[in-house]
Amino acid sequence: MSGAPSAWVLDHAGLVAVGGTVLDVAAGAGRHTRWFLERAHPVVAVDRDVVELRRLLGSEPGLEAIEVDLEDGSPFPLADRCFAGVVVTNYLHRPLLPALVAAVAPGGVLLYETFMVGQEHLGRPRNPDFLLEPGELRSAVAGHLDVVAFAEGPVDGAVKQRIAAIRPL
Repeated sequence: MSGAPSAWVLDHAGLVAVGGTVLDVAAGAGRHTRWFLERAHPVVAVDRDVVELRRLLGSEPGLEAIEVDLEDGSPFPLADRCFAGVVVTNYLHRPLLPALVAAVAPGGVLLYETFMVGQEHLGRPRNPDFLLEPGELRSAVAGHLDVVAFAEGPVDGAVKQRIAAIRPL
Protein backbone atom coordinates (compact mmCIF):
# COMPACT_ATOMS: atom_id res chain seq x y z
CA MET A 1 0.00 0.00 0.00
CA SER A 2 1.12 3.55 -0.58
CA GLY A 3 1.77 4.74 2.95
CA ALA A 4 0.30 4.32 6.36
CA PRO A 5 -3.06 5.78 7.29
CA SER A 6 -3.07 9.39 8.44
CA ALA A 7 -2.35 9.82 12.13
CA TRP A 8 -5.33 12.20 12.31
CA VAL A 9 -7.66 9.55 10.90
CA LEU A 10 -6.25 6.89 13.24
CA ASP A 11 -6.59 9.18 16.26
CA HIS A 12 -10.29 9.78 15.54
CA ALA A 13 -11.38 6.58 13.79
CA GLY A 14 -12.90 5.33 17.03
CA LEU A 15 -15.67 7.90 16.54
CA VAL A 16 -16.99 5.87 13.61
CA ALA A 17 -19.74 3.47 14.71
CA VAL A 18 -18.61 -0.15 14.91
CA GLY A 19 -19.36 -1.80 11.57
CA GLY A 20 -20.60 1.47 10.07
CA THR A 21 -20.02 2.15 6.39
CA VAL A 22 -17.18 4.55 5.60
CA LEU A 23 -16.88 6.77 2.54
CA ASP A 24 -13.22 7.21 1.52
CA VAL A 25 -13.06 10.21 -0.83
CA ALA A 26 -10.14 10.45 -3.28
CA ALA A 27 -9.14 7.04 -1.97
CA GLY A 28 -6.08 6.63 -4.18
CA ALA A 29 -4.48 3.24 -3.58
CA GLY A 30 -6.62 2.77 -0.48
CA ARG A 31 -4.54 3.34 2.64
CA HIS A 32 -7.65 4.33 4.63
CA THR A 33 -9.92 1.95 2.76
CA ARG A 34 -7.75 -1.01 3.75
CA TRP A 35 -7.50 0.12 7.37
CA PHE A 36 -11.28 0.38 7.77
CA LEU A 37 -11.92 -2.88 5.89
CA GLU A 38 -9.52 -4.66 8.25
CA ARG A 39 -11.72 -3.45 11.11
CA ALA A 40 -14.93 -4.84 9.57
CA HIS A 41 -16.25 -1.56 8.19
CA PRO A 42 -17.81 -1.69 4.73
CA VAL A 43 -16.09 0.99 2.63
CA VAL A 44 -17.22 2.95 -0.39
CA ALA A 45 -13.97 4.13 -1.98
CA VAL A 46 -14.30 6.89 -4.56
CA ASP A 47 -11.59 8.12 -6.91
CA ARG A 48 -11.22 9.17 -10.52
CA ASP A 49 -9.03 6.10 -11.07
CA VAL A 50 -9.71 2.95 -9.03
CA VAL A 51 -7.57 0.56 -11.08
CA GLU A 52 -4.82 0.35 -8.43
CA LEU A 53 -7.37 0.18 -5.63
CA ARG A 54 -9.20 -2.71 -7.31
CA ARG A 55 -5.89 -4.45 -8.02
CA LEU A 56 -4.86 -4.24 -4.38
CA LEU A 57 -8.23 -4.70 -2.67
CA GLY A 58 -10.66 -5.92 -5.32
CA SER A 59 -11.51 -9.19 -3.62
CA GLU A 60 -11.97 -7.68 -0.16
CA PRO A 61 -15.48 -8.24 1.19
CA GLY A 62 -17.23 -4.99 2.02
CA LEU A 63 -15.46 -2.92 -0.64
CA GLU A 64 -17.43 -0.85 -3.12
CA ALA A 65 -15.04 0.98 -5.46
CA ILE A 66 -16.56 3.77 -7.52
CA GLU A 67 -14.66 5.40 -10.35
CA VAL A 68 -15.89 8.95 -10.81
CA ASP A 69 -14.44 12.39 -11.46
CA LEU A 70 -15.74 14.46 -8.55
CA GLU A 71 -14.55 17.66 -10.20
CA ASP A 72 -16.28 17.46 -13.59
CA GLY A 73 -19.29 19.50 -12.51
CA SER A 74 -21.67 16.55 -12.26
CA PRO A 75 -23.84 16.21 -9.16
CA PHE A 76 -22.27 14.33 -6.27
CA PRO A 77 -22.89 10.67 -7.22
CA LEU A 78 -23.66 9.55 -3.66
CA ALA A 79 -26.08 12.33 -2.71
CA ASP A 80 -28.74 9.76 -1.83
CA ARG A 81 -26.52 7.96 0.70
CA CYS A 82 -25.25 8.71 4.21
CA PHE A 83 -22.25 7.21 5.96
CA ALA A 84 -21.08 6.46 9.49
CA GLY A 85 -17.74 7.95 8.49
CA VAL A 86 -16.57 10.23 5.72
CA VAL A 87 -12.78 10.31 5.33
CA VAL A 88 -10.93 12.85 3.20
CA THR A 89 -7.16 13.38 3.25
CA ASN A 90 -4.92 15.49 1.03
CA TYR A 91 -7.80 16.45 -1.25
CA LEU A 92 -9.79 19.65 -1.72
CA HIS A 93 -12.48 20.53 -4.21
CA ARG A 94 -14.46 23.29 -2.51
CA PRO A 95 -17.72 22.76 -4.44
CA LEU A 96 -17.82 19.25 -2.96
CA LEU A 97 -17.62 20.34 0.70
CA PRO A 98 -21.40 20.78 1.24
CA ALA A 99 -22.09 17.33 -0.27
CA LEU A 100 -19.46 15.70 1.95
CA VAL A 101 -20.92 17.32 5.06
CA ALA A 102 -24.41 16.21 3.97
CA ALA A 103 -23.13 12.63 3.49
CA VAL A 104 -22.46 12.26 7.22
CA ALA A 105 -25.26 10.22 8.80
CA PRO A 106 -26.78 11.15 12.17
CA GLY A 107 -24.18 10.08 14.72
CA GLY A 108 -21.63 9.81 11.91
CA VAL A 109 -18.27 11.51 11.71
CA LEU A 110 -16.34 13.58 9.17
CA LEU A 111 -12.57 13.10 9.33
CA TYR A 112 -10.93 15.62 7.03
CA GLU A 113 -7.27 16.58 6.70
CA THR A 114 -5.70 18.55 3.88
CA PHE A 115 -3.29 21.32 3.05
CA MET A 116 -3.86 24.93 3.93
CA VAL A 117 -2.42 28.36 3.23
CA GLY A 118 1.27 28.32 4.14
CA GLN A 119 1.93 25.03 2.37
CA GLU A 120 2.83 26.92 -0.80
CA HIS A 121 6.11 27.94 0.90
CA LEU A 122 7.05 24.31 1.62
CA GLY A 123 6.09 22.52 -1.58
CA ARG A 124 3.05 21.24 -3.38
CA PRO A 125 0.28 22.06 -3.63
CA ARG A 126 0.98 25.73 -4.31
CA ASN A 127 -2.26 26.59 -6.12
CA PRO A 128 -4.58 28.47 -3.73
CA ASP A 129 -7.51 26.47 -5.14
CA PHE A 130 -6.07 23.48 -3.28
CA LEU A 131 -5.21 25.25 -0.02
CA LEU A 132 -7.72 25.82 2.74
CA GLU A 133 -8.01 29.24 4.30
CA PRO A 134 -7.65 29.46 8.10
CA GLY A 135 -10.73 28.02 9.79
CA GLU A 136 -12.31 26.97 6.49
CA LEU A 137 -13.19 23.41 7.54
CA ARG A 138 -14.73 24.67 10.78
CA SER A 139 -16.85 27.08 8.73
CA ALA A 140 -17.84 24.31 6.29
CA VAL A 141 -19.38 22.21 9.08
CA ALA A 142 -20.86 25.07 11.13
CA GLY A 143 -24.54 24.55 11.83
CA HIS A 144 -24.43 20.94 10.60
CA LEU A 145 -21.79 19.00 12.54
CA ASP A 146 -20.38 19.34 16.05
CA VAL A 147 -16.61 19.80 16.07
CA VAL A 148 -14.84 17.24 18.24
CA ALA A 149 -11.30 18.21 17.26
CA PHE A 150 -9.79 20.87 15.04
CA ALA A 151 -6.18 21.74 14.28
CA GLU A 152 -4.36 23.84 11.75
CA GLY A 153 -0.75 24.64 11.15
CA PRO A 154 2.53 22.80 10.69
CA VAL A 155 2.44 19.02 11.01
CA ASP A 156 4.92 16.44 9.71
CA GLY A 157 6.67 18.87 7.37
CA ALA A 158 3.48 20.29 5.88
CA VAL A 159 0.89 22.94 6.72
CA LYS A 160 -2.49 21.31 7.16
CA GLN A 161 -5.96 21.82 8.53
CA ARG A 162 -7.74 18.92 10.22
CA ILE A 163 -11.19 18.37 11.63
CA ALA A 164 -13.16 15.62 13.29
CA ALA A 165 -16.84 16.48 13.47
CA ILE A 166 -20.00 14.53 14.32
CA ARG A 167 -23.57 14.96 13.10
CA PRO A 168 -25.88 15.10 16.12
CA LEU A 169 -28.42 12.28 16.44
